[in-house]
Amino acid sequence: MEPRENGVWALSKDKDSLKRILSVTENVGKIHGLDKKQSGRLRLLAEELIGMLPELLSFSSGEFWVTSDGRKFEIHVSLKPDESLTSSRRDELLALSTSGKNEAAVGVMNKIRLAAQFMLADFDESATITAPFYTHGITSDTFNNMAWSLMEYRTKAKEEQGENWDELEKSIIANIADDVRVGVQGKKVDIVVKKSF
Repeated sequence: MEPRENGVWALSKDKDSLKRILSVTENVGKIHGLDKKQSGRLRLLAEELIGMLPELLSFSSGEFWVTSDGRKFEIHVSLKPDESLTSSRRDELLALSTSGKNEAAVGVMNKIRLAAQFMLADFDESATITAPFYTHGITSDTFNNMAWSLMEYRTKAKEEQGENWDELEKSIIANIADDVRVGVQGKKVDIVVKKSF
């Protein structure tokens, strides 16, 4: 992971370089007045992101940065499909949405990863994908026409009180983050983890 201007870092498929996300995130928290426990929580959110990035970076390039507005923090990952996202790979990713019960969508982080995969695979059609976990989190967004939101997903899962709610109660990111949004902006897919202290 190499630093670019204005605190934006280029993401690399190298797992060791992804670990730099942890120290960058924690340092931003400290610089902006978070105590050790709060910085640790921000770092934990970054750890959750790292778990899904190697797979997403296998067919995209990306950037990472952290922003803050007072005590409100956002961890950003922006991904753009690269030449390894061939038409057959694209079809394979989109096919995940049509399988009735998708084992790959077990766990909240896998749902976030799959939402990003669907959007990376097909910008135009991603809002029409019918996988239940995906449509449960779809919301309108000021910057994007459609976005997947953990907050929206949490609301619908709470109403149903089923398996999805059980997953949320066990999820680190669902219990710490205020929201996670996955949306298309131009030719990129943005993942934003939001946390206020």
